[in-house]
Amino acid sequence: MSISARNVFPGTITNVLAGPINSQIELTTTGGDQVVAIVTSASVTELGLAVGKPASAYVKAPWVLVQAGQDNIRFSARNHLAGTVQEVRKGAVNSEVVVKLPGGTPVSAIITNEAVLELALKPGAPAAVLFKASHVILGVAG
Repeated sequence: MSISARNVFPGTITNVLAGPINSQIELTTTGGDQVVAIVTSASVTELGLAVGKPASAYVKAPWVLVQAGQDNIRFSARNHLAGTVQEVRKGAVNSEVVVKLPGGTPVSAIITNEAVLELALKPGAPAAVLFKASHVILGVAG
């Protein structure tokens, strides 16, 4: 299967918090990073999502925010993963920023060129990526 989402987090489901409408799924990547997804409870049943099941999480790059500095800021986004800027590719209006997580997973974000300058993002700089759990799409092998 090919998919247009730039960010793929292969791993194993490590927690399921079931609800009547939506459920919270925690996935631990092969590198040890954790991603939280909110999906419908119907999807949990249809996909057979359960602790120990292999799955992949997908997040489109425009849905990813980048943070530099101030680690004590709190966000409503469930996924807040710290890493190091690996690459910055500048375009006419936006840049693609790739942050490498401690487990080795690269995460791409599309942000404005102004934001890259304001946050002083460059290879080697510490940075965090943020994305809402509702922006995570889960997939399992069919």
